[in-house]
Amino acid sequence: MSFTRLLRLAFPLALLCSACTVNPYKRSNRSYKQQAKQYARTIGEHPLATGADSVPQAPYWVGTTNFNLRKPNFVIIHHTAQNSCPQTLQTFTVVRTQVSAHYVICRDGTVYHMLNDYLRAWQAGASKWGNITDVNSISIGIELDNNGFEPFPNEQINSLLHLLTRLKTAYNIPAANFIGHGDIAPTRKNDPSSYFPWKDLADKGFGLWYSDTTGVTVPAGFSPLTALRLIGYDIKDSSAAAMAFKRHFEQDTTRAWGAPEQKILYSLYHGYQ
Repeated sequence: MSFTRLLRLAFPLALLCSACTVNPYKRSNRSYKQQAKQYARTIGEHPLATGADSVPQAPYWVGTTNFNLRKPNFVIIHHTAQNSCPQTLQTFTVVRTQVSAHYVICRDGTVYHMLNDYLRAWQAGASKWGNITDVNSISIGIELDNNGFEPFPNEQINSLLHLLTRLKTAYNIPAANFIGHGDIAPTRKNDPSSYFPWKDLADKGFGLWYSDTTGVTVPAGFSPLTALRLIGYDIKDSSAAAMAFKRHFEQDTTRAWGAPEQKILYSLYHGYQ
């Protein structure tokens, strides 16, 4: 009797394959590779066809020797608003959803890198931060597996911090440019939720924070709306902007606005200048 047959008799097939990993996303992975190849061909085109007949064309193409890839300058943090990592992975690999992110971090800390950092994910949607209206084009999107009504596990936050450390180092992303989906789309989104530990991230250099405001005196004439706008918030809907600010910096979802918020905002907006 062959050795292989002896193994099969001694160990059920399920046990033999217990260490095997079958990737259920082979089809979407093939689609990814095909699209990436197409974009690579687009990048390699020279010169680009302008289609402007009235513009004098050069007699020959001249390619510069001085260039590199454009790099992301913001990180946008989300919660998935779904019930599991597999559900989110499925959502991001179906064409009809038209949504994606660069990274998905599961509750147990597992990190799925779904899109090359230099490619444009569809994660920010209709959003605005300062004068930036196409946030997708300059940002990396990170989705945390969380339904929006629960704390974020330590394992998940630890993986996030490790990932943010790598991204900040690789792309030299300023501390102020680590923000949330709810910050850039306050009328539509509230993620990551008020459970998200923004202060813990800021203590590690990802996002800005404020010091003790006990002795802070807000000067007369201070405009909260102007300060929110200078930080980056879209103040077209001032109530939504104020709510987003409170959710981020106070983990508070109430609509009250008073002296504590004024002091925090006054202390903060200088750091965003």
